[in-house]
Amino acid sequence: MSGLGSPRGVTPADRRSRIRGVCLKVACFAAMAVSSRLAFADSVDTLREFVRDVKSGKAAFTQTVTSPDGARKKVSSGNFEFLRPNRFRFVYTKPFEQTLVADGQKVWIHDPDLNQVSSRKISQALGSTPAALLAGGNLEADFTLAAQPAAGGLDWALATPKAQDGPFQSMKVGFKGKELAAVEIVDSFGQRSLLQFSGFVANPQNPPLAPESFNFKVPAGADVVEQ
Repeated sequence: MSGLGSPRGVTPADRRSRIRGVCLKVACFAAMAVSSRLAFADSVDTLREFVRDVKSGKAAFTQTVTSPDGARKKVSSGNFEFLRPNRFRFVYTKPFEQTLVADGQKVWIHDPDLNQVSSRKISQALGSTPAALLAGGNLEADFTLAAQPAAGGLDWALATPKAQDGPFQSMKVGFKGKELAAVEIVDSFGQRSLLQFSGFVANPQNPPLAPESFNFKVPAGADVVEQ
C-alpha cells in the first residue's frame, strides 16, 4: 500500500457502491465488445460472427443505470477500446472519471476520486461474465442465445448466462440496420444498465490497436490494492 488513501468524506458505503459499480462496468464493457456493426439476417448470427472475426474495436458510449425499482437513474459517458486476447480500456469521463484497463494479465481499476488503484488477475475478474467473450470465451458453452422481437426500432439478441451464480441475469444487444445501437444488461440485483453507442469501429486499421497501448502505469501517489 502506498499514497494518500481515500479522500475525506468517503464512507465504507460509498466504497462498496463504487465496487458494485465497477463490476457492472466490466460487464457492460464486455457486452459492448460482443456486438458489432456487421450485417447479418439474424442478430444471434451477428454475435457468432463477431466472436469469430472481430479482433479489436472502439466506440463512444452513454450509459444509463436504473435502480431495480425504476425510481433512480444515473447517466455517465465515455469511450472504450479492446484488442483480443485479454486487452481492453474502458474510460468514463462524465460525471466523474474512472478507468478500467486489462493488459493481458490483470484488470486494473483507477479511481481518481479515491486516489486508488486496484488490480485482479484477469481470470478472476472475468470468469463466466460477458467479459469472457472479449477475452475469447466460448459463446455457445457459456451462454444461451435467442433472437428477440424487434423493439424501439432495433433488432435484439438475448444472451443468458448458463452459470447461475454470476454477476448478471441477462444481456440484450440491439442493432439498427447494420449498426450497433445499444446493449442492455440486468445484473444479479435487478439493476438495469442501458448503453447507447456512437462511432463503433470494428478492427480499426488507421491506426490499428497495439498490445502495448493497453499497458497500465500506476499514477504517482495512488493507493494500490491487490485483490
